[in-house]
Amino acid sequence: MRSINISMRDFDAFLALAQTQHFTRAAERCHLSQSAFSQKIGRIEASAGVRLFERSTRHVTLTPEGEVFAEEVRRIQADVQHAFSGLQDLAHRRVGRVAVAALPSVAAEWMPQVVARYRADNPQIKVELFDTLAGPALSMLREGRVDMAITSGEDLREFECMVLRLERFFFVCRDDHPMADKASVSLSQVVGPDMMHLARSSSVRQHLQTQPAMLAAPPHGLEVEHLATLAALIAQGLGVSVVPELTLFHFRRQRLKAIPIRDRQLRRPIVLARHKARALSIAARVMFDEVVAQARA
Repeated sequence: MRSINISMRDFDAFLALAQTQHFTRAAERCHLSQSAFSQKIGRIEASAGVRLFERSTRHVTLTPEGEVFAEEVRRIQADVQHAFSGLQDLAHRRVGRVAVAALPSVAAEWMPQVVARYRADNPQIKVELFDTLAGPALSMLREGRVDMAITSGEDLREFECMVLRLERFFFVCRDDHPMADKASVSLSQVVGPDMMHLARSSSVRQHLQTQPAMLAAPPHGLEVEHLATLAALIAQGLGVSVVPELTLFHFRRQRLKAIPIRDRQLRRPIVLARHKARALSIAARVMFDEVVAQARA
């Protein structure tokens, strides 16, 4: 197959001649000398392998093949213009989509403010927020279903990550618990048979179970899926728990006390992760910056 090397300027020259039907006027429109313009038209016809124009002493007209080619060139120019208009819309955030996966605690505490600000500044961008545990969030990021994930985990080497915050843990108990009046406690002071936990699939549980004090503890109490359930159980005096700071809004109810764990090594990293091999869109980059700003506020 013959190699074809025709530029958008060549298309412009071809259409200029088709419209003016005059070499001199068409050359002037394209800011070329008549000889340079004639050579350009000759190269286009040579590349096409067919005559596109009928030339006479009075005027220039398209051949039947030239008429067909002119329609195709106009279509190509319209498609290119449409493509560039689409890029302009993306660049100015008039269209697009941004998807974020976030731990449920982050989704509840940080993301409402982030999404509200983002939508106010970018009303045409579709925002998708998935509140999910660390494992599913990373799977969504890996599969390209989200642009970024706000998560926590031990092994995030396959992703490009930024630590947003090292989150403290709190001991949550009822106000009649022996430790309820303490200003702070150590993890070893509070572990015991009445310790209740979130499910093993949660990043909170995975982080806590690596702590020496937890490994040496006797069998734990109830295990539940949701923080709201955990708060209700503690309120009924059925046990105690240790939870990270961002989850404390679940425990703001009568008779519950949240006491800081003073162990310095007990910190849960909240990480903003993105795929190493995929560049963020302009719209997603703005969302990325909004998340960082919220975490550092």
